[in-house]
Amino acid sequence: MQNVLREFQNRVIEIEAYLEFIRQVDANEMLLVRAQTSEPAYLPHQQQDLLRTFKASALLMLYNLMESSVTNAVEAIFDELEQRAIPFDQCRDEIRLVILKNAKGHDPQKLLPEIRALATDIVTKTFRPDTVVSGNVDAREIREVAKRYGFTKPQSRGDRLLTVKTNRNDLAHGSKSFAEVGRSFSVNDIFEIKNDVVAYLAETLGHVASYLNAREYSQTPI
Repeated sequence: MQNVLREFQNRVIEIEAYLEFIRQVDANEMLLVRAQTSEPAYLPHQQQDLLRTFKASALLMLYNLMESSVTNAVEAIFDELEQRAIPFDQCRDEIRLVILKNAKGHDPQKLLPEIRALATDIVTKTFRPDTVVSGNVDAREIREVAKRYGFTKPQSRGDRLLTVKTNRNDLAHGSKSFAEVGRSFSVNDIFEIKNDVVAYLAETLGHVASYLNAREYSQTPI
């Protein structure tokens, strides 16, 4: 879980550095100039278009943070189960239900060679990180994941995660351009969205860390 938290913090630092760059450009504290002539690289209206693209890209970065954080947290649960060789019958009911659903998604012919000790191998060999979420991560989905695995749900509403997801989907499906999405938000809006998203994900990862430390994935937690 420490690796998950470390990666989360690194991604947050990367996003914050990018947002600070956008803020400075928006406030004219940083000028985009041509290297050879030091003349402005863009006309004012072109720079505004570029800023809109920057802001839309920031939402994509935040969505990637949301999806990777949830996927990595769930993967950490299965890593723990594998490291401790927790057998199926010692997993809590929610985990056992997930394992059975995971097994249904596998070709038995391909799965059979990987399973040596059924009680323990079926727990982790059926897990696929790419199935944790389906490209639609928001606060509701995170609460569903918490319910699915039995860890504590975040207490805050996390409404801005839906904003990030909706705009990410608009960009991914081409229903809105980067300029259209970026036009809807000020730089301050993006900072506020970032703060809410990071706080919600930090709370979620904290609950997963506590869940693992107390071995709440087991029928007999500490």
